Order: sequence, then structure tokens, then C-alpha cells
Amino acid sequence: MNTSNQSQVHNQVQFIEAEPDLAGQRIDNFLRTQLKGVPKSLIYRILRKGEVRVNKKRVKPEYKLQPGDVIRIPPVKVSEKPEAPSPKLNKIASLEEHILFEDDHLIVFNKPSGLAVHGGSGLSFGLIEGLRALRPQAKFMELVHRLDRDTSGCILVAKKRSALRHMHEQLREGKMDKRYQALVSGAWPENRFKVKAPLQKNVLQSGERLVNVSEQGKPSETRYRILERYAQATLVEASPITGRTHQIRVHCLHAGHPIACDDKYGDAGFDQAMQNIGLNRLFLHAASLRLFHPKTEQPVTFHAPLDKVLTRTLESLNEAV
Repeated sequence: MNTSNQSQVHNQVQFIEAEPDLAGQRIDNFLRTQLKGVPKSLIYRILRKGEVRVNKKRVKPEYKLQPGDVIRIPPVKVSEKPEAPSPKLNKIASLEEHILFEDDHLIVFNKPSGLAVHGGSGLSFGLIEGLRALRPQAKFMELVHRLDRDTSGCILVAKKRSALRHMHEQLREGKMDKRYQALVSGAWPENRFKVKAPLQKNVLQSGERLVNVSEQGKPSETRYRILERYAQATLVEASPITGRTHQIRVHCLHAGHPIACDDKYGDAGFDQAMQNIGLNRLFLHAASLRLFHPKTEQPVTFHAPLDKVLTRTLESLNEAV
């Protein structure tokens, strides 16, 4: 497929033949991928004026591509600017060491705490922008799911549209197994294996998202298993059955055992005790992912090791016993 450099002006007519992987993608979304930096309004204008042609014919924005379609893209002027800001180059390069697995279909990434999965909310740079800058030759790269900014661990990125569809289907059908490790306040009960509580998301005027248990909320379920007990805390494994915003964090709070150093749903006294032994981040880590590979359809499991801060925290708690 012939594509222009994303940071250059799109000043020549392009003729692109749709690969099988693009089957079913809307032409407007395809153009947004091809014409990085071009405002949506301009994309819809060139579609409306018939400057974009598929098999020499005008098409509407909702037209879905078929394998073998030949798309004519007219010259379009855009402001030249790099995809990722130059002060972030070192940060982009450092992403390489956090890649757990990569092939032609997906990347499994061990996301550090504090890194947003995408830019926005005043952030110009996130994980997906960084990976696109790290792999400029990749024609397609999209997040399969999300992690909160302060949560670390396994996150999936699709490198083909077909892989994205395949993995989204697994998420919808409950075929993907996600396991998190969380350090929670107090003694988690031996017989507490799950929390089922409906969750409602609220967006404050500041844009901050807060979630609470509410009868008006969406059905939500998290399953739990005790991994280790400490004097004033428990390390639990949490497996979300549904995928709601802040689900594990709010379900832990609802159970009476908030997660360590959770600035939204935590317990101040417990958090201070954990900070005193060196914990400076939310203790929630996406430790493993089990899924069916989108190409081979064979089960694969990926593990993300705890970072040094979380490891040292558990060592300190062991020493205190």
C-alpha cells in the first residue's frame, strides 16, 4: 500500500488499493488514518465534493471499503508537525524496553504507572502516540482496551484492523482472561470470592471521572483470590468479569478494603502507612493476560512483572511481619 509520510504535506494524488484487512472500514475513518493531521471538516469536504473516488466513483462518508477497491485521494495541504513532540524523544525510545511481546498482529506492553494510554485531558503524549512514533512504518496501531493512568501492567495494542476486531470480540464474549494484583487495606475475608455491584460513572466539571456503586449503574462483577496476607494489608488477585471504568478500585472500596495509594477511592491512614515504607503509586497492576491469538487462534498467556516500587513494598511488608 502506498502511503505518504505522516509528517509531510500530502501534495500529490494518491491511488491506494484496499487490502483485505481493510474490509468493512468506513471510507471517512480510512481517510483519517491516511491523512494524519488533516482536520475532519476537510476530510468530509473532499468527500462531499467528490474529490475522493473509489473505483472512479463518488462515495458517501459511510461507504464501507471492499478488498481490491482503488481509492483516489486528492492533494491536501496540512500543517507540518511531528506526530510526537521532540522533548519526548527519550521517553518514546524508553517504551521499547517495556514491550513484552510483538509480532505482525499485536503488541503486549507492560505499561508503567503514570503513563496515560493516550493523549488528551491536557496531555499531548500517551502510550499509543508513543508507540506510533516508535513504529512509524506501522500502517495501523490502536489500543484494544485501556488501563487507568496510575495502573501498571499488561495492555494490548492491535497492529491490524482484523486483529483489533478479533480481540474486541473476545472481550465482548468474555474469552479474554485479565488478572490484576492489588494491595488492599486490612484482612480480605477468606470467603469473599467476588463483588457484584452496579457502577455509575460521573464526570465532574473539571473533566475528572468518579465512579460509585448505584442501583442506576451498569451491572459489574469482579472475582477475587487471596495471594498473600500481611499485618495490615492483603495482596489479592482481581479478575474483572465486566470492564467498567475504575471497576476494581471501586469494588475493593465497596468491599471495605480500598487499594493502597488510590487518590480517588483510598483510605488516608492506610495510604500514609504505605507511603512510609516507600509506596508512591497506586498498587494496582495488570499482572497477566490470556487470550486467543488473532492469527493462530491458539491460547497465549502474557505476564508483566511488578515494577521495583511494588516489589520493594511487598518486601518491606514481609520484613515487618
